[in-house]
Amino acid sequence: MKILMTVASRHGGTREIGEVVAQVLRDAGHDVDEVTPDDVEHVHEYDAVVLGSAVYVGRLAAALRDLVERQGAQLRSMPVWLFWSGPVGDPPMPPTPPDDVDVVARHAGAREPRCFVGRIERADLNLNERALVALTRAETGDFRDFEDVRAWAAEVVEEVAALPHAR
Repeated sequence: MKILMTVASRHGGTREIGEVVAQVLRDAGHDVDEVTPDDVEHVHEYDAVVLGSAVYVGRLAAALRDLVERQGAQLRSMPVWLFWSGPVGDPPMPPTPPDDVDVVARHAGAREPRCFVGRIERADLNLNERALVALTRAETGDFRDFEDVRAWAAEVVEEVAALPHAR
């Protein structure tokens, strides 16, 4: 199958999660294009789509929301998976999903959205982002669990294989 992997990631941590998912899909024999949400013109040439987004100030990234707004009707006609990355720390905080994740998932026709813990590297942040991290008392560090990411990607592979038009 031809699959689009598109991830909105400001500092690269969520994009790296998407790269792992894309590799698992490739290892299963799928043709995967990795394209940033701003560069996706159409989704109709794909058999399935995986959407990913970092979370900023309690919301999915604007680039991903814009893509879903532009391509929502087409996305709803195909298999779509959605993941987001944002909670950090041990235990991961915040424990609640972004305000808009259910709306975006519904508009894209995505299956159950999946959350992965993320990372915050203080050196990568601009002054405003550092202030927000301090205000929310978010823990800095890399909390990503790539085994969890690979396990979810393997579930996506199984779901793709079960599709009626899977190659």
